[in-house]
Amino acid sequence: MAPTDGDGPTYAFPTRSTLYLSHIEEALRSQSGVAMQDHSLPGRKPPGSAGCEGGSAAVNPLPSYGYSASIVVVSFNTRDLLRKCLQSILGECEQLPAGLTAEILVVDNASSDGSADMVENEFSASSSPVRLIRSETNLGFGVANNLALEAAEGKYLVLLNSDAFFHTGALRLAIEHLDANPAVGIGGARLVGSDGAAQPSARSFPSIWHDALVLTSLSARFPRSRIFGAPDRTWADPNQPAEVDWLPGAFLIARREALARVGLFDPDFFLYYEEVDLCRRVKTAGFPILYWPDIVVTHLGGESSRQLDSHKLSGHASEVVLWRMRSTFLYYRKHHGWKARLALWLELALFSLSRLRNSRNPDPARRQIAEDAALQKHLLRQAWRDTNGGRVSPPSPW
Repeated sequence: MAPTDGDGPTYAFPTRSTLYLSHIEEALRSQSGVAMQDHSLPGRKPPGSAGCEGGSAAVNPLPSYGYSASIVVVSFNTRDLLRKCLQSILGECEQLPAGLTAEILVVDNASSDGSADMVENEFSASSSPVRLIRSETNLGFGVANNLALEAAEGKYLVLLNSDAFFHTGALRLAIEHLDANPAVGIGGARLVGSDGAAQPSARSFPSIWHDALVLTSLSARFPRSRIFGAPDRTWADPNQPAEVDWLPGAFLIARREALARVGLFDPDFFLYYEEVDLCRRVKTAGFPILYWPDIVVTHLGGESSRQLDSHKLSGHASEVVLWRMRSTFLYYRKHHGWKARLALWLELALFSLSRLRNSRNPDPARRQIAEDAALQKHLLRQAWRDTNGGRVSPPSPW
């Protein structure tokens, strides 16, 4: 990733606030997003950057298509969820109207729970082809998806988390929407939890201002405000289709020609920011990003995040926070240049205030918040050093 030093356009990654451990729990719960490399290519490096904007090889345009859609699922130790996910996909494939076909590509992240063997044993004779890519190395979410996308033969390219499940007709609608809107680069769905509660499904490119709204809870406190609710577009009617800035990677459908133009996921991002960076490049290239509410997908990641009963950062959660911070600086440096330092100062200031406000409070929960704020300040400085201010990505796996 070539760093820039000038003032870039006002785009940034939506901060998954370290003040809200629900986002951390989502990452821990949805480790289907931490990915791997093809077992047939041990030691393989991420795709090169020649000829594309994103720092990753572009998908092959293909003179003809073997399928209407290729559905990519990346999984890490999610055997039972992965089984349900694949059953959901196959159910949708069987209901596709005549003339529409789909293939499924599963990338397994060197799982230790038998996920890959389960796919091979239970889905090798499925009505729609299921192709398995085994990995021996954790290369991150983006590179894992890239491996499958490079091998995909579908006209359209679908990403689906292993903890996400199609509602009836979702795949057909996604294909039909892209067919009917040839200018669109990427389309998204209405994401809901297992209880039907809405999840953020169509977001705005964040700025330093948007990050401040999330970190200070103003966006959560005033969700209906067009100003304070801007980061997740919580002011908008979720039942109305809209052109948006970026879409979560739990589900999205991409036009092959758009990815051929801008490249695949940037391998510099090990975890976090991948979808935002990709959507930004696609939109900058002139392909609109659309949200379609009639496509509905259940996503368990957000559901589990609401079950946290502790604010304390575990060792594993701290590692995920560090990954988020590294990606924050990488993204800001790539798209904003010197504003990466503003992102650092913003979080340092807010965590300092949080520690000052809570450190002398007799309430143990408030004291814990102060301790976490101190830890997160330490992690911020470490992430800044690890990435040289967002200029380099640490060796993978992080």
